[in-house]
Amino acid sequence: MTVKFEKLLDILRAMASVILAYSGGVDSTFLLKAIKESGITSLAVTSHSETMPESEFRAACEIARNIGVTHITIQTAELENSNFSNNPPDRCFYCKDELFGKLKALAAEKGFRHVIDGSNQDDLSDWRPGRQAAAKHGVRSPLIEASFTKAEIREHSRLLGLSTWEKPASPCLSSRFPYGVKITKEGLQRVEKAEEFLKAHGFGELRVRSSGDSARIEINAEKMALFTEKEFRETTVNLMKGLGFRYITLDLEGFRSGNLNT
Repeated sequence: MTVKFEKLLDILRAMASVILAYSGGVDSTFLLKAIKESGITSLAVTSHSETMPESEFRAACEIARNIGVTHITIQTAELENSNFSNNPPDRCFYCKDELFGKLKALAAEKGFRHVIDGSNQDDLSDWRPGRQAAAKHGVRSPLIEASFTKAEIREHSRLLGLSTWEKPASPCLSSRFPYGVKITKEGLQRVEKAEEFLKAHGFGELRVRSSGDSARIEINAEKMALFTEKEFRETTVNLMKGLGFRYITLDLEGFRSGNLNT
């Protein structure tokens, strides 16, 4: 493996024991594999709440089993915090504040020296209020400390044989709602069902942006032709209206990650 990967292993070994906030995404899965390779004492923890698609939760649990690490799940209840559910621009701070607070307490209870997350070098140039929560709770980010970019993480993941190496980004379902639009359990569930329907029809990277009774579908431009097929279009409309959406539109600019931040 590369010099940079060896640097990451050295960083982890110096930590001796860690609790990893594990989501099952590209970054945290790569870090979980590195933890396994380092041989240090570890515990991977995945939070389970309405903001995480059930399919993503199940996939995270399966990947952790395949890598062969100790893994547990905990419940988080960010929707009960109005600072989160009212959906301000710094919404992610309150979600991560609860998660990292629970992991910090768990680390103290179980005797782990550090809580870590999968943030990477690219995250430092993006709008990431969760980084403030990490700083508040003393959470370390080994991938940043080893200067790993997203592209490098994907390439190393490929070399390590990780199935996540080309997995699309999958931020929490709350990111589908414009800032200021209240986040509810029901709203999250219908967005999740709408996106699962589209994924089942071969769409990879996608978002169903929700605002009131309107849904805006973002998919990669090369996939848009499928919506010219009458049967698929009608099936989609019927499904979405059955979920409570009144207006269903296709965004002609296509999929853009994080476009609600602009």
